[in-house]
Amino acid sequence: MSGREGEAARGGAAGAGRGASAASWSGRRVLVTGGAGFIGSHLVDRLVEAGARVRVLDNLRAGREENLDRVRTEVDLRVADLRDAAEVDRAVAGTEIVFHIGANASVPASVEDRAYDFQTNTLGTFHLADAAVRHGVRRIVQASTAAVYGPPRYAPVDEAHPLEPISPYGGSKLAAERLLVAYARTYDFELAVARIFNTYGPRQPRYVAYDLMIKLSRDPRRLEVLGSGEQRRDYAYVDDTVRALLLGATLPLEGPLAYNISGGRTVSIRDLVGLILATLGLTGTEVIYGLPSWKGDIEVLSGDIARLRGFGWQPTVELEEGLRRMAAHLGLVRG
Repeated sequence: MSGREGEAARGGAAGAGRGASAASWSGRRVLVTGGAGFIGSHLVDRLVEAGARVRVLDNLRAGREENLDRVRTEVDLRVADLRDAAEVDRAVAGTEIVFHIGANASVPASVEDRAYDFQTNTLGTFHLADAAVRHGVRRIVQASTAAVYGPPRYAPVDEAHPLEPISPYGGSKLAAERLLVAYARTYDFELAVARIFNTYGPRQPRYVAYDLMIKLSRDPRRLEVLGSGEQRRDYAYVDDTVRALLLGATLPLEGPLAYNISGGRTVSIRDLVGLILATLGLTGTEVIYGLPSWKGDIEVLSGDIARLRGFGWQPTVELEEGLRRMAAHLGLVRG
């Protein structure tokens, strides 16, 4: 999706970044694929709080049913797989808005199991899009990834950056994007594609901030880190990512639209390690850099969020505060 697609969606969006409101979501019939996962479960919480009628489709391979404990009695949970076309069709039936969060979201897993990655991310998205056409879904919000950009030609990366993924995961997610764009244009449903950079927070099951905290909880005296420590990342706290996804469901659109989600602050892994050590109150920890990273890892992931800011969204949780909340959730510091 080029940076020019959906430009006309800017009008009338002032203040839209405030997220779900009871007025806009009460009684709305919503499907969240991957809704028992990290980001998906936080999104489900917000939708239920706002009065939406929420159905969740999740195979529980990465997601966990306990992530939905707060709203379990108010959610229609379907434990099924995106690769199963019949189950996807049944989950889509009767809904008007779909948040498509479900996916293999791991670059290393995509390298190890290419078939599962493709079948879940690309074929699963085809099943979803095809069902959306049959059942008259009004809008899809697709959770995509910064991995579709590949190594940056410039930073921060905006939505007009060339799309040159270097991992099976990035390729499968880009294929899913392009398929949805084609379907939206052919069958006239609305589409917002959210390219997520790095999200962190409670319920996160893996990735750098979580992995570093867990390693330090096991051995606070010694920490081994993948790569040189000079890799740079842009982190958004999960609540801010959820607000940006909700925004994608309410913006006025005149064609498919892609937008980046990130925290607007790029830090090195070395600096992140320092922040986590301070959060956990650790001193004297031996930090060892240089462990081999995985294939498909991108050295710099820094997102330009000017488009998202133009819709009224702003990040609200600073990295230091978000790390403290995450550590408290893990029981590593007092809340």
